[in-house]
Amino acid sequence: MSAAVAVGLVIVALVVDLDTGDRVASVVGAVAGVGGVALAAHGLSRPARTGPAAAGSRSVQSGQGIGRAVTGDANHFRGPAPAVPAPASLPPVAPPAGPPVPGERGVAAAGGIGEAVTGDGNEQR
Repeated sequence: MSAAVAVGLVIVALVVDLDTGDRVASVVGAVAGVGGVALAAHGLSRPARTGPAAAGSRSVQSGQGIGRAVTGDANHFRGPAPAVPAPASLPPVAPPAGPPVPGERGVAAAGGIGEAVTGDGNEQR
């Protein structure tokens, strides 16, 4: 769209006199400025999209389920990660606002957690 406006302004500048081109460019600039202000106001009026709350160092947090979460060092695994557990069949008494915020090397999920490894040097045989 901006390329079309630029080409249009060049054509106006070549075809009409300088005063008319100046007026057309002023109008186009004013319209672009109003559009920019409207776009900025729209962006500021929308609620901010926030991700999960800040968590501790080297932690894992998910708004859904987790198959395997590893927060330690020098861990060795064989085979695929476990499947994400199915949600509980009974609804919770009060729906949670989201997963809790884990501390350092913690794991939290709104859904199920198949496997969480938070230590160092673990080996799966």
